[in-house]
Amino acid sequence: MRIPLPRPRSLAGQLFAMQVVLVAAIVAGCAVFAYVSDRAQAEETARRQATATAVAVAESPAVVAAVRSADPTASLQPYAESVRHRTGVAFVVIMAPDGKRWTHPEPDQIGRTYLGHIEEAVRGRTFSETHMGVLGPSVRTIAPVRDQGRVVALVSAGITIEKISEQIREQVTALLGMAGAALALGGAGTYVINARLRRHTHGMNAAELSRMHDYHEAALHAVSEGLVMLDGQRRIALINDGARELLGLDADVVGTSAADLGLPLSLTSALLASEPRVDELHLTAERVLVVNTRPVVGGERRGTVVTLRDRTELQALSGELTSERGFTQALRSQAHEAANRLHTVVSLIELGRVEEAVGFATAELELAQALTDRVVDAVAEPVLAALLLGKAAQANERGVELVLTDDSRIDDGLLPPGVPSRDLVTILGNLIDNAVEAASTATGGLPGDAAPEEPATEEAAAPRSPLPQDPPAAGSVGARPHVTVTALARDGELLIRVGDTGPGVADGDRDAVFERGWSTNGAGRGLGLALVRQAAARASGTVTLGRSPEGGAEFTVRLPLAPRPARVTAAVTA
Repeated sequence: MRIPLPRPRSLAGQLFAMQVVLVAAIVAGCAVFAYVSDRAQAEETARRQATATAVAVAESPAVVAAVRSADPTASLQPYAESVRHRTGVAFVVIMAPDGKRWTHPEPDQIGRTYLGHIEEAVRGRTFSETHMGVLGPSVRTIAPVRDQGRVVALVSAGITIEKISEQIREQVTALLGMAGAALALGGAGTYVINARLRRHTHGMNAAELSRMHDYHEAALHAVSEGLVMLDGQRRIALINDGARELLGLDADVVGTSAADLGLPLSLTSALLASEPRVDELHLTAERVLVVNTRPVVGGERRGTVVTLRDRTELQALSGELTSERGFTQALRSQAHEAANRLHTVVSLIELGRVEEAVGFATAELELAQALTDRVVDAVAEPVLAALLLGKAAQANERGVELVLTDDSRIDDGLLPPGVPSRDLVTILGNLIDNAVEAASTATGGLPGDAAPEEPATEEAAAPRSPLPQDPPAAGSVGARPHVTVTALARDGELLIRVGDTGPGVADGDRDAVFERGWSTNGAGRGLGLALVRQAAARASGTVTLGRSPEGGAEFTVRLPLAPRPARVTAAVTA
């Protein structure tokens, strides 16, 4: 049976144990050092105290006078005991130069020979030593007593080692108490710090943290989506390679505030917002990004996690799909009209009016062929020609005429490879859609309504030309709403101009019309013109807003046919 190995102690636990041992070692070292220092200091203090007592007694005139007497003990014993009690020393022994005691704390030792060295004192020198005596080992000082320059007696004063040790024990007790308090305080502080560390590391050990870091780094750089982590001050704390590429940032942006990255205003506002953002579309100079933000909270706001997904290709495909749907609806409607016209031709034949039937059918064919010939002759670029034909059908279904000006001309092969067909579809398609919607709204239409699958009646619709060459006169009574398109390649640039008969753009909105989210049709709109500006910027082109001759808005896009350094320009003219 396999016995599971115990889980390694957490990083906080390891640090706590290490810090406790370290604090204990420091406190113990300090205690030993203090003990040794206190013992040496106590011995030195005892030596000084004994020296002062011995010298003072040796210089006392009373001692000299008693030495001259016939019985020195009678006078010196009370005096020595008095000095011993007053000074706190263990003994004061006065002796003859040969070492015979005249005084002693224990009277039965009087008259016996002094235990210790006296040679230097006999020669007239005061000295100190530690020696075993009657009272035990002691620190003592021996001083000579002089009378007229002659050593007539010796004085020994000392403090026993036991008394010194007793004093040291009292100090050590206090020292151990302080050391224990310091150890307890250090342990408590260490515990508090490590409890906080344990909370921040979620109880993981060093190996787990290292493994998580390795996984984190691998996952961070493996995902293709952009990931940005902002700290509480909205500075970049972490950014992966995908986010740098999507936002066009350098590798040294860590620590930079999100407000100083030079990103579009709407994207910067999303990064700085305190509330979460879910699947918001934002445009940079070259990309369409889906942005999600989520605050990181844990008792306090610690930052924000931002994820970025590139939707540039998807947005272009979505626009193409929307156009295809519109084309499908227009073809369905035209198929229904063709069926009505076929019924009309059949009915005329059944009525025996063959000439009228042939004339009606021929007129329809000529009208359709004239429309195709007009577009193909003016615009040889197949993508733009197909787009114009499809948009003309869509506009016709909404009651708006799409007019291609006489000076429009784009020969095949003129467009540079640096301008993708998808960008041309984005620019021209969005401009025409906005113009058609503005023109139809101005006449009371319903912008955005799709053509119904089946008409309400089966009557044949009168033939209409969806793409005439010349626009109706401005301001003419009963003039049909229309959109005027100019597509011209000359003088090294591609000119695309789209004007409408709608209400135009208010002066107060002209600066904001190219911003993402700006729309007069409610929330969830306002992306088309932003995409136009982005696509024009990718091709180093310009977009300007003016007023059309019919009074509506007129957007002009100029794209260079020769490559040149990219720039972004969105101008407004009166």
